[in-house]
Amino acid sequence: MAATADQLAVTDVDVLARAAELAAARQPFAIATVVWRRPPASGHVGSRVLIHPDGSAEGWLGGACAGPTVVDEARAAMQAGEPRLLFLGGTDELVARAQQGMVTVPMACDSEGALEVFVEPVLPSPHLVVIGRSPGAEAMAAIGLAVGWTVDVVDDGGRADDHARPELVSTTLDLDALHVGPASAVVIATQGHYDDLAVEAALATDAGYIGLVASEKRAASMLEMLRGRNIDETALSRVVAPAGLDLGPVGNAEIAVAVLADLVRRRAHGQLSAVTVPSTPPAARTLDPVCTMVVDPAASKYRSDHAGATVHFCAPGCKAAFDAEPSRYLDL
Repeated sequence: MAATADQLAVTDVDVLARAAELAAARQPFAIATVVWRRPPASGHVGSRVLIHPDGSAEGWLGGACAGPTVVDEARAAMQAGEPRLLFLGGTDELVARAQQGMVTVPMACDSEGALEVFVEPVLPSPHLVVIGRSPGAEAMAAIGLAVGWTVDVVDDGGRADDHARPELVSTTLDLDALHVGPASAVVIATQGHYDDLAVEAALATDAGYIGLVASEKRAASMLEMLRGRNIDETALSRVVAPAGLDLGPVGNAEIAVAVLADLVRRRAHGQLSAVTVPSTPPAARTLDPVCTMVVDPAASKYRSDHAGATVHFCAPGCKAAFDAEPSRYLDL
């Protein structure tokens, strides 16, 4: 993969350390790893690159032919939430590899080398933040853990060691420390003790969901209180109150079920997304007209001026072939 000087300075060990750091901060990324190589491809088995949703990368994977394509496939894998195996090789091998379930990419750059690259998206798990100290809050935390969500409990009015799972509990409303983001659901269940402060703290984050467990009357009163503090309607519209599916008058455990069921439903419909990949490529993309490889014009070293336009190539052999017979490739 074409790399900057800064990227070349990042070793494989650094890539893994960086991955651990991003995972702890609940940041999405993908790791692309060379798992097979046929010489003289410049990538080596075990070479890795870490790719962010915006297309920026850390690490080094191989030669110029691998670069933009691997980045684009990594971004697609993050969007889909599924890993994929890429084959970058000669055009005569693509059909057979595609039949094996690989994503195939032609690599016809003066070389008989080939690579297989495993692209693995690493996305934060769904995140539930329960604010409050009550049987309902405890039940929500327990159900969240049971369905595989990351759970944090915030109890600004009690002690962590009073809870069934004290290791989950924070006693501060500093939600930034919990890495609350678009994949996070914040549910306020303080039983009216400090609903307003908890909602204000949640609104200061980019949480994907903010819910208040309260009766309609208490929820309306609390929202009116926040309007009096000059919190605008756009912000207040983010608050779901009362939180959860309407099951009628039920107990604390059933309320917890109603809230988690609604959150699971929302996530299944595309809310609480773990990653947002920009719909446009991270940089302008063009095709090498000879081998049809994706080329980043800003990084390409081989170019030809033809009919008032600049044509970009992935390797000198492609440029030489084009320059010798431009009309052969103009329709590509």
